[in-house]
This record gives sequence, structure tokens and C-alpha cells, in this order.
Amino acid sequence: MKQLIVKQAYTDAILAELTMHNAEQVTAMLATASALDKNGCLPTYKRIQILQKLADLIKNEEEYFARLIANEGGKPIKDARVEVARAIDGVHLAISAIRDIKGAEIPMDLTPAGAGRKAFTSMEPIGVVVAISAFNHPLNLAIHQIIPAIATGCPIIIKPASLTPLCTLRLSKLIEQAGLPVGWVQVALLDNENAEKLVTDPRVAFFSFIGSAKVGWYLKSKLAPGVRCALEHGGVAPLIFDDYQDIDGFVNGVVKASMYHSGQVCVSVQRVYIPSVRAEEIAQKIAAVANQQVVGDAINEDSDLGPLIAPKEVDRVESWVNEAVAQGARVVTGGRRINKITYEPTVLLNPAKDAKVSTQEIFAPVVCVYAYDDINEAIEAANSLDVSFQAAVFSDNLSLAMDVADKLEASAVMINDYTTFRVDWMPFAGRKHSGYGIGGIGYTMRDMLEHKMIVIKS
Repeated sequence: MKQLIVKQAYTDAILAELTMHNAEQVTAMLATASALDKNGCLPTYKRIQILQKLADLIKNEEEYFARLIANEGGKPIKDARVEVARAIDGVHLAISAIRDIKGAEIPMDLTPAGAGRKAFTSMEPIGVVVAISAFNHPLNLAIHQIIPAIATGCPIIIKPASLTPLCTLRLSKLIEQAGLPVGWVQVALLDNENAEKLVTDPRVAFFSFIGSAKVGWYLKSKLAPGVRCALEHGGVAPLIFDDYQDIDGFVNGVVKASMYHSGQVCVSVQRVYIPSVRAEEIAQKIAAVANQQVVGDAINEDSDLGPLIAPKEVDRVESWVNEAVAQGARVVTGGRRINKITYEPTVLLNPAKDAKVSTQEIFAPVVCVYAYDDINEAIEAANSLDVSFQAAVFSDNLSLAMDVADKLEASAVMINDYTTFRVDWMPFAGRKHSGYGIGGIGYTMRDMLEHKMIVIKS
């Protein structure tokens, strides 16, 4: 049996040694989930009771989960605590959304053909859910995939990221403690081959994926006929600055929004467009704040930035930044690795339009500032990529800001706020290559339900 070694993100100390599941175990998991689905889900009130107890159990282990997130995923402990709070709230959001699961009467006698009939719809669980999760929010992403399945009555098999499986494993234990019968939530520790076997099985009814576009679109192409799915990939988030009075507030926010969790967030600010007359000044201000960020072990209370998830990611970031500099970008601050797992907070001025830092998601504490002479030029640049998730515009001129928001190709545009803004009840989705379907607790629950219409002829 293959072993999965989980290590502390900064020190490389071993946190756990886990046995991975093989192909036969994948088949058994699918058989268990399929049998539960055929036998019918728990009554709604029991699902509500289980989720209520689960929220309390997570609350009781709030600090434990925060430290687990910091240790296995490298997210600074102060940000990890925020993630746990969001996760608890996510469970409560699902409880509230359960109360909105209902059908509707469908009028039949609008034409003579329907006369003498009554019709109504009800909502049923879609069936077996398979989820593949990402490393960067190891608890809250699991909440967004597992909890909607529990709430709607779907059995779920989830594969957590191999580098950060411990939060999902602990969450699954708490779910059992909360009263959900064994088998309704199964955690699969899989290599790529067995993960594909799981996802492409015809017994799967819904596939939830959070991760790279390359893997997500590939797996979608392999799904069995009729399988619904939701894919959440990344972006190269643009922010257009027009004229905004609170420059210091703006600058502090840019640093947080681009370097939170060392930039390893799918909607991190990466491209900042600023009028040419102010680009140098504001880039220097961003750099001054970036220089104050403390980089270190995420478990330390004073760390603002932790490590990147793996040494190979530092190698990649170093290569991309060096390429940008060779093509004419100026390093305002940073631009170098600190050690094998951390990279300096970095601000680049005017990278080439075709540089990797301008066209691909860097997933690192690197922000690029571009000077523009006409705001339409900035809008065109912001829209130029095949990825599109959340975008932002800063302006004290609301009319202009609304015009820019209308023209930006994004699933959400923040005015005088950052691309990283999210609350867990809002729709969250990528356009173009950035995703498929809509995330958010309530929206995911809708995806996991199917309409059934009953027509009665009297």
C-alpha cells in the first residue's frame, strides 16, 4: 500500500503518515455511496440536527483546526483562525438554506391541453457526489463541498489535496460524531490514477472540483454521460485604479489582497493598472508596505506570510520573475527567494504584456503594476486573457466606476474593494477558462438537487 507523508509546511517535520486507498477501495467506496443513495436520504430534520451539532463540534476545536491549517498548509495562524470562523458560519448557512428547499405549483390550465390537471414540483438529491479539493483553504473548501451534500441528502466521496488532507480527515470524524451514519461522507486518499477512476465512474451524479484549470477541464472531458459538475479554477485578477482619495488605505489593501496566504488564492490581486502619472509613486508605496511583511513559519503569531506550498513552486516563481525582469520589468521590491520554501514579497513595475507574470496565475506574493494613459487601454488589458474570475475598480467617480464595471469581463466586479472579497453565501464562479458552474454554499446545494414534477389528472 502506498503511504502519504504529510509534512509541516515550513519545517518539513512529519505531521502524519497515512495509507492511501487503492483501486479496489475506490470501487468499494462507490458501492457504499451508491447503495446509500438508492436507500434514500435522512429526513430533513435529522440533517439539520446533525449540522447543528457539527457546527458546535468545530467550534469546540476552533484553535486545533487553525493550528492544523497553519501547519499542513502554511497559512499564517491569524488568517487560519479566520478560515475556521468562516467554516463554522458555512455550516450555519447550509442549515438556513435547507429551509428554502421546496418545489412549486406549475399552472396547467393555461391552454386547453392542460385543463383538468394539477402539477407541482419537489426537490430530490441528485445522487452520489465526488469532490476533489485544493490545498489553500483545507478546511473551508471541504466545508463548501461536503456540507451542501449533507444538507441535500447526497452521499459524498471527497479527495483532499495530498499535501493538506488532515483538516478533511478530522472534519469527517466530527461529522460522524455529529450523528451522520458511516458511509455518507468518505475521504479518499488517492494518487492521480485512482482519482480519475473515482471521478469517471458512471455511478457518480455530480462532480465538484477546485484546483488547476488543466486538471479540471481534463476531468470534465472524462465524466460519464449525464454527470453534472462545478469547476473552480484560478485567475490573474485585475484591479483598475482611476482616482481614489484614500491612497494609504488603497495601498495597504493591495498588499493584503495580493499577498494574503502568500498569494495562494484564486482571486488574489495580480495585475494593478494605474494612470501613468501616478504609477511609479503608487508602486513605491505598495513596495514600502510589502517590505514590512514578516515572512516565516505560519504557526508563528507574528508571521504575515508563510511558505509556498512546495519548493518547486518557489523555483517556478523565481523563474517567472527572472523572465519578466529579462523582458524589461523593474523590480520595485523583492524579486528573490528567501529559502527553498519562501519568496520575498515582490512588486514589479510594467512587466511585458506577454510575460508569464502578466498572463498566468502566479499563486505567490507577487503583484504587477502597469502604467496606462487611457482607462479603456486598462480595460482592454484586463480583459485580454482566457481566464476571468473577479475584478476590481477603484474610483471616487461612481459613474466612471460603474462604466468600468460594466466593461470588465468578470463574474464579479468589486468597486472600491479588492478582488479577494468574498462572503460564503454569495455566488462565486469563474468565466472563460476559470471555471464552470457557480459556487457558494446555497448555490452548490441547488446544483446537488433535481426537480421532479408530479402531474395529477382529475
